[in-house]
Amino acid sequence: MLSKSQARLFYVTATVGFSGVFLLLTADTLRQVPQRSNAAQLTEAVVHGKDLWDENNCMGCHTLLGEGAYYAPELTKVVERRGAQWIKIFLRDPEAMFPGRRRMVRYDLSDEEIDALVAFFTWIGGIDTNGFPAEPDLAPAGAAPITASAVAPDAPEVFGAVCTACHSLGGSGGAVGPALDDVSERYDAASLRRWLADPLKVKPDTTMPNLQLSDADLDALTAFLLADR
Repeated sequence: MLSKSQARLFYVTATVGFSGVFLLLTADTLRQVPQRSNAAQLTEAVVHGKDLWDENNCMGCHTLLGEGAYYAPELTKVVERRGAQWIKIFLRDPEAMFPGRRRMVRYDLSDEEIDALVAFFTWIGGIDTNGFPAEPDLAPAGAAPITASAVAPDAPEVFGAVCTACHSLGGSGGAVGPALDDVSERYDAASLRRWLADPLKVKPDTTMPNLQLSDADLDALTAFLLADR
């Protein structure tokens, strides 16, 4: 059994020792904050995107870094999961991407605001979160972005960034829409380009949205999808 002086010494030594450990750990945490928080990439566009996130109460439905509502998808790694180009198309008109199924409202964001939000999501995705969020146990097919080169070496960037979220080619990609392996058997160049430019104009009841593709993307996709493999 400790005497009073021994107990006092034990208390003082333990208090000073653990206080020192706490201060060292605090100093080490503060030292790592700039790198782990992706502070070097905190640009004006990122700040603007954060302001838009707050102004539109996005956290009322979504979560970032685990904070927010759980009504809509977690967005910490959304750029890694979907890709910047897909997100930009989606934010222009969420309903068009998933007709009759998507509950997210259209905010009529300008191109500058959409770019700012993507910059904000990109910055968030670069934060060192020690592996959060974890990969889902039952991830849907095609949920992760697939690069164009992973599908085919000659695939245009827009194909890997956007098309593979819903369609597959050679067994790689999404399963929402039909596989694209036999496109050349079903379309000629003119009809395929017309379809890609405005699917709803060709077939009003289709679930494929108008992706607002540029002429360059339309030409590249048409040539790629009709190429012999």
